[in-house]
Amino acid sequence: MRKNTRTPAATAMTDAVLALFRASSGLIAGGDRLVAQLGLTSSRWQVLGTIVAAQRPQPVAWLARDMGANRQNVQRVVNDLVREGFVAMSPNPHHRRASLVVLTEKGREAFNQAMALATPWMNRLTSSIKVEDIEAMQRVLASLRARLEDETNIAKVA
Repeated sequence: MRKNTRTPAATAMTDAVLALFRASSGLIAGGDRLVAQLGLTSSRWQVLGTIVAAQRPQPVAWLARDMGANRQNVQRVVNDLVREGFVAMSPNPHHRRASLVVLTEKGREAFNQAMALATPWMNRLTSSIKVEDIEAMQRVLASLRARLEDETNIAKVA
């Protein structure tokens, strides 16, 4: 097969990626509407969720790594969250310049409220989708992410 000819798998993945982009945009817009009343956006909600999942305060760079996101973008969201009182910055005993991001009580309450709103939303979104199909999608996305990370690591070495 010629280098510029797509394999059947590449064609299917291209179609899937385009559908994924559309679904991602819809999820972000829907998430924004869902949590707007809490003073959050999907991005803020995602950062709060990453902080909660970390189980201990972390610097912005670590949060960005855990999210698979750009550090500068996460820093911008953290700055917004600090201004709104959802998180605070705390000195890092291991690194003078990389402060730790700490969830405030206001942030924890907003996150918990967002998650309470998310349950019925997710139930509605998945009501006609088979669990097996969702699990298959998750496996494909995990495999794709691993391959993308491998590509990134190869590019860094080259």
